[in-house]
Amino acid sequence: MKGSAVVKKLTDSEVDRIVEMAWEDRTPFDAITAQFGISEAETIALMRNQMKPKSWRIWRARVQGRGTKHIAKRDFEVGRHKCSRQRAISFNKISKR
Repeated sequence: MKGSAVVKKLTDSEVDRIVEMAWEDRTPFDAITAQFGISEAETIALMRNQMKPKSWRIWRARVQGRGTKHIAKRDFEVGRHKCSRQRAISFNKISKR
């Protein structure tokens, strides 16, 4: 896993983006796989290589078993949470005072 050919071919900016996506609680590992072609195990190995040991343990404890990091475990629809008035605000339907 650590020496995976796919992980070795990633640029620095791609590695930074994968680390950023892995830190986000609502971004599932499936999204990382779809975008970069690396598995959950490869993502975990990449995180282990990129982070300090203490930071990795904190991240791993937070991510392990988390429902939002695995599409099959999610109890909500895939998508973003947004306010019911967000569309109206985005299209300036509510007057500015």
